[in-house]
Amino acid sequence: MQIKKIGVIGSGTMGAGIAQLLVQNGYPVMLFDIDEETVARAKESIETKLDRLVVKEKISLSTSEQAKRNLATTTDMTSFADCQLVIEAAPEKLEIKRSIFSQLEEICTKDSILASNTSSLSITEISGQSANPERIVGLHFFNPAPIMPLVEVVKGLKTASSTVETLVEFAKTIRKSPVMCKDTPGFIVNRVARPFYNEALRIMNDKIASVEQIDRIMKRAGNFKMGPFELQDLIGIDINFATTKSVYEGFHGESRFRPHYYQERMVQSGSLGRKTKGGFFEYDN
Repeated sequence: MQIKKIGVIGSGTMGAGIAQLLVQNGYPVMLFDIDEETVARAKESIETKLDRLVVKEKISLSTSEQAKRNLATTTDMTSFADCQLVIEAAPEKLEIKRSIFSQLEEICTKDSILASNTSSLSITEISGQSANPERIVGLHFFNPAPIMPLVEVVKGLKTASSTVETLVEFAKTIRKSPVMCKDTPGFIVNRVARPFYNEALRIMNDKIASVEQIDRIMKRAGNFKMGPFELQDLIGIDINFATTKSVYEGFHGESRFRPHYYQERMVQSGSLGRKTKGGFFEYDN
């Protein structure tokens, strides 16, 4: 199937990043959120980032202008009726995602692909109440979506092989490196990443090393682009904690995935990272 127009649900950090990536690569995009102010703010942010890329000579002015023309916004899901692909990037709550996909099945054509950007929830469970689970699939981007090269294409138990194959080829058209994976807790990357965060939290809590020291060692000695605490701040400590809980529960309480209470305290305090201007590090405007 040829993908000509794409819908993106959710204009937060990830949804806006996915939308920017798509319009930069020539796809017309309809970006949805629940109110006009939120989606307008996301559109303005995307356009600002495109302008910065022109200044940095990462893209041409003509590419930027075309990308801006490719981006439309809406607060009405029926705008997705002519989309061949819809990517959901809503909060990581099963009931929200199920509700979205239930609405999309009524709006979109039967041939359209419905993809979730979920980082940890089961694609099989999300599509469990769907009339057409064969077209529901995971398409997990990593933050920041316009930069990170990897994308996970996740096959639920009832996802059609043709759906997966279409998205693998689609990912290549937006200059990503797709990897196919089974519908297991955390898929590949988030399963591998849990010890990266959890062990760092334990080392910090045991006062073996500070947040700054751990991040510096991981970047200088481990050659990581970002340390575990800087990365949590970028992703959102609340999102990271929710993912850890999901993986832990998905593996039925396996101890190596157990969340750390300190991360939970950060969430309870409202210190969520960059988006609240403070997490493990402080951030100015």
